[in-house]
Amino acid sequence: MKKFGLALQIVIGLMLGVAVGAIFYGNPGVETYLKPIGDIFIRLIKMIVVPIVISSLIVGIAGVGDMKKLGKLGGKTILYFEIVTTIAIIVGLLFANIFKPGAGIDMSGLAKTDIKTYVDTAEKASHSFASTFVNIVPKNIFEAFVNGDMLAIIFFSVLFGLGIAAVGERGKPVLSFFHGVADAMFWVTNQVMKFAPFGVFALIGVTVAKFGVSSLIPLGKLVIVVYASMLFFIFVVLGVIAKISGTSILTIIKLLKDEIILAYSTASSESVMPKVMEKMEKFGCPKAITSFVVPTGYSFNLDGSTLYQALA
Repeated sequence: MKKFGLALQIVIGLMLGVAVGAIFYGNPGVETYLKPIGDIFIRLIKMIVVPIVISSLIVGIAGVGDMKKLGKLGGKTILYFEIVTTIAIIVGLLFANIFKPGAGIDMSGLAKTDIKTYVDTAEKASHSFASTFVNIVPKNIFEAFVNGDMLAIIFFSVLFGLGIAAVGERGKPVLSFFHGVADAMFWVTNQVMKFAPFGVFALIGVTVAKFGVSSLIPLGKLVIVVYASMLFFIFVVLGVIAKISGTSILTIIKLLKDEIILAYSTASSESVMPKVMEKMEKFGCPKAITSFVVPTGYSFNLDGSTLYQALA
C-alpha cells in the first residue's frame, strides 16, 4: 500500500469495509473477527493523545512564558469558540426550519419514553455545566491522566509550563525532556497512522454488518440535510474565517485530508488530534497556539455536534 497516500488507503479500507459488511449483513462472525482490530486501533489512538497534549502544551506555554500573552490567547480562543458555536446553532436551526428533515418519518415504530427521563437528563446537564469550571481544576492530576479529563490536563499543563518558564535556567532540563517526549510521541503517532486503513476497514465492516445499509433509507432526508448543512458551514462559515486569516478553506482541507477522512470513517475526531496538531505546526502555526487551541477546542468548540443537535 506504499504506492498510495494515506487518504487513498483509508478510502479503500472504507469501501472494502462497506462491501464486506453488506455481504455479511447479519452475520455475527463479522463482529467477532473484525471488532478487535477496530478496538485496537482506537485504543492505540487514545493511548497517545494524553502524552502528546501534555508535552506539546507544556513546551508551547513555556515558550510563551508570559501570563499576559497567555491571557490574551485564552480570551481570543474562548471568544472565537463562542461566536463560531453560536453560528453553528443558527445554521442548524435555519436548515431545520427550511427543509424540515423530520417531516414524513413514521414515528409509530419508535419506542415511547416517559418525558420525565428528558427532564431528569436536562437537570443533570445543567448541574454538570455549572460544575464544569470547578472540575477544570483537578483534585488529582494522575486521576485526570487516567480518565483522559482533557480540561483538567490542559489546566495542569498550562500551569506547569508557566512554572518552567518562571524558574528560568533551572527549568531548561525539564523543558528539554518534554521536547523529547513530544518528538517521540509524534513519531509514535506516525507509526500508528499506518494501521489506520485496517482500523477503518474493521470499524466500518462491523457497523454495516450489524445495521445494514438499508437502515439509512428511512432517514435519507435527514442524512442529506445534515450533510448539506455541514458542507455549507465548512465552505461558507469556515471559508470566510479562513479568508480573514489569510488562507483558504481548500488549502486547509488539502492539508488535513487524511485526518478528515479518518475522523469521518472512525466517527472519532479524537483519533486525529495528534496529527492535526503536528500538521498545523508545520503549516506555520506557533506551537504555543496549536498546543493550546486544538485540545481546548475538543471540549469547547464542537461545531459539528452543535450543528447536528440544533438541526435534529
